[in-house]
Amino acid sequence: MSAFIVLFLRLVLAISLYVFLIWALYTLWRDFRAQTQLVTSREIPALVLALDQDEITIDEKFTQPEVIIGRDPATTFPINDETVSAHHARMSYYKKQWWLEDLHSTNGSFLNDERVISPVVVTSGDIVRCGQAEVLVTILYKS
Repeated sequence: MSAFIVLFLRLVLAISLYVFLIWALYTLWRDFRAQTQLVTSREIPALVLALDQDEITIDEKFTQPEVIIGRDPATTFPINDETVSAHHARMSYYKKQWWLEDLHSTNGSFLNDERVISPVVVTSGDIVRCGQAEVLVTILYKS
C-alpha cells in the first residue's frame, strides 16, 4: 500500500515540475514578444535633408538618431559653404520627435526664418538655414 502512495507522490511531483517548466517558458516567451514589440515601436523615422548648392540638389537620408550639420567633411551632413561653421547644428531624435539645436555657430541656425536659441522640434517641410545654406527637412514616418 505504501508503494502505491510513493508512486502516486512521484507522479504528482513529476507532473508539477513539468507544469512549472511549461509555465516558466510561456512567461519568458510572452515577455520576449512584448519587448520585441516595444523595440520595433521605437524605430526612428528616416530624416531626409535636401540642399540646393551650385545648381545641384544634394539629398541624403538618415536613420541614425543624431545628424551633425556643418562645413567639416567629417560631419554627418557636410555643407561646402563659407558661411557655415565647422559644426553648425545638430538634429537629434528624442522623445519620438526630431529636434534642431544650434551648436554655438558664428552665423546662427534658423528654423523657418526664426533664430534657434534652444532646441526646437522639427517637422516635415521645415527649412533649416545654416549661414546662407538652406536645407529642406523631410521626415519619412513608417505607416
